[in-house]
Amino acid sequence: MSKKILFAASECAPFVKTGGLADVAAALPVQLREMGADIRVVLPLYAKIKAQFGMHMRHECDFNIKLGWRNQYCGVESLVQRGITYYFIDNEYYFGRDYIYGVFNCDEAERFGFFSKAIIEMLPHIGFMPDALHLNDWQTAMAAALMKLHYAKMPYFSRIKTILTIHNLRFQGVFDRGFCDELLSLGGAAFDMHKLEFYGNVNYLKGGIVYADKVTTVSPTYAKEIMTKFYGESLEGVLAERAGDIVGILNGIDTVSYDPFTDEALRRNYCPENMSGKAECKAALQNELDLDVDPSIPVAAIVSRLTGQKGLDLVERVLKEMMNIPIQLVVLGTGESRYENLFRYAQRTYPGRLAARIEYNDALARRIFAGADIFLVPSLFEPCGLTQMIAMRYGTVPIVRETGGLKDTVTPFNRYDNTGCGYSFANYNAHELLYAAETAAKDYQNKPLWNGLISRGMAKDFSWRKAAAEYLEIMKK
Repeated sequence: MSKKILFAASECAPFVKTGGLADVAAALPVQLREMGADIRVVLPLYAKIKAQFGMHMRHECDFNIKLGWRNQYCGVESLVQRGITYYFIDNEYYFGRDYIYGVFNCDEAERFGFFSKAIIEMLPHIGFMPDALHLNDWQTAMAAALMKLHYAKMPYFSRIKTILTIHNLRFQGVFDRGFCDELLSLGGAAFDMHKLEFYGNVNYLKGGIVYADKVTTVSPTYAKEIMTKFYGESLEGVLAERAGDIVGILNGIDTVSYDPFTDEALRRNYCPENMSGKAECKAALQNELDLDVDPSIPVAAIVSRLTGQKGLDLVERVLKEMMNIPIQLVVLGTGESRYENLFRYAQRTYPGRLAARIEYNDALARRIFAGADIFLVPSLFEPCGLTQMIAMRYGTVPIVRETGGLKDTVTPFNRYDNTGCGYSFANYNAHELLYAAETAAKDYQNKPLWNGLISRGMAKDFSWRKAAAEYLEIMKK
């Protein structure tokens, strides 16, 4: 008998995307469906989605949700794509805005408190009774608390189990206590240091961690790291208490979309059996970004949000020394003005050697994955990371810091037994990054060695099949 799953997330590609969660929400349900699960997805009906997809949606139902003293309208629209039914929670007041997440957190607690209640209360109206609610990050985490403290007492909901996936522990949804008492009507007993209370406030993610039946993270190493003080973001104690119910499941990537043999964004396609197209992609990239077109110089790349988490302060610290290596550097992304300005300045300082594109550009990102030789991910912490997996699939050798999913996906090169698929460094240290870059640039000149790194990276299976099987195993238990 197939498992029935409702996958709840605040974003999902292709409808809306601000980060990696949207990619997970797009790919994992499809893989679970292919493995026999009856899975459906629910997300808010943001104005952006309504404008682009609204005319193709079907109205399923509408009802009111009690939110404190308010009775708020809740509409449910649906759309079927790739064999998956997507439900969209419609409320113009909460989601009919020109942004996805509030800049100043003015009423984020209310918006996603409403969404968490809607996830549960829509079920009788749509006639779908899942075995499991798969919740993702703080925006849906309170559904686990609501289920355990309130809805599980009702016969219709009593069988439903909850799974919470933490994609990034740093973002927790911390709000004033009133949102817990007045909006969600959970009562004073829930405001306890072992439950929802967090330094005098309410923590939505903590509520999910405490009350979900199972908690997962997006890589095995990250599951262990977050129980330590350095990575625990002040929740390490709560997580340690639930250690027996926490599982690290490594994310996958969409291997159909990210395939150098079929990717239409590339100058020329290639595959492990015929890599000649990669050299052409490199030359085209160098030409497109006004770099010196030279096949003998390795191109290193960063495709990332430009934030401190991504280890860009390490790059900043040794950028001058890095430019003394025979290497070119390409940077694509947007983020903190400090790093945007750094790379704009560096592009002017090192013409022909460094190219910065301060933008979000998926097609260019794909051309960089294909045209680069080396891919840099020196993160301070990285719950999973997708770009290093995409880079390896495109035959680009990663340099990563040994943290989270980076450690789980990149096996460091061992020149004595000729194994491994990339380079890594352990400490959050700029000169360890520099040494790894110097080593990679030197090894690039040894073509048999370098081709071995490429082939071993391209041979890795980063599809969603293994992760989906692990999620199904959790649900069976």
